[in-house]
Amino acid sequence: MPPSSYRRTSTCPGNASSAWQTGRVTTNDPAPDPTPASGPTQAQDSPFRDERTARDEAPQYVLPLVARIERAAPPARTDALETAARAVLVMLSDARSLGGGGEWAEAMRSWQDARIRKVVRRARGAEWRRAEALPGITVAGKSAEVRVFPPVPLDGWPKDLARLQVSGTDLDDPEPPAGPDPAAPVLWLNPEVAMSAGKAMAQAGHGAQLAWWDLDDTARAAWRDAGFPLAVRTAAPAHWRTLTTAGLPVVRDAGFTEIAPGSSTVIADHRPLFG
Repeated sequence: MPPSSYRRTSTCPGNASSAWQTGRVTTNDPAPDPTPASGPTQAQDSPFRDERTARDEAPQYVLPLVARIERAAPPARTDALETAARAVLVMLSDARSLGGGGEWAEAMRSWQDARIRKVVRRARGAEWRRAEALPGITVAGKSAEVRVFPPVPLDGWPKDLARLQVSGTDLDDPEPPAGPDPAAPVLWLNPEVAMSAGKAMAQAGHGAQLAWWDLDDTARAAWRDAGFPLAVRTAAPAHWRTLTTAGLPVVRDAGFTEIAPGSSTVIADHRPLFG
């Protein structure tokens, strides 16, 4: 049984409205780190870009994710992070996101041609039901549910998503997460960078996306067919230093919220997928 499940809905989108940005993060092209690692980092460029223009000159899009956080039963933090990462992968691999006539393909191309932005917001009750009525995919973890939507322009959010917030969301793990499965990719969080739950969910999504980009077609298909097994864990300081010299994909934050620009936040260890 795959470690996560997802369901698809395709309905008419709501009206556009300006979105209040929170928890906004960007996967940058390689840039100097204020505290540089002792070794090289992975080039962070998409093999799926359509237009090779300067990223900042292209129209800017954002990938919206909404986490279901009911007041009486919030999800565990680690499960929310892992579910958000899987939601990004499900969107990237969905037939509607791909060329050859996929209904979301044009938006996905435009998004990947510009800065790779993700925004995570929260919903409960009627807010969640309205979000589920919009075109997108809901991914369920053990306790978490995250709905991912096709990319939208920065100033063109559907009104039922634009009104949602993520600030003030605190999630905890009832008990420390178990060690990661050595046979599955791990998205390692920087132990020296503190992030809110929404910020960390977006960063985990970035890490999953960089791992996806770095794989060949065979490895991507195998990961998809297995249900995108992965773990999100905070690295021990010594392990983090080792990871920075391993040539793995590294997420560097653009510094819009919470942390300093250029901070390394996630390293994607996708080596188990190469056998």
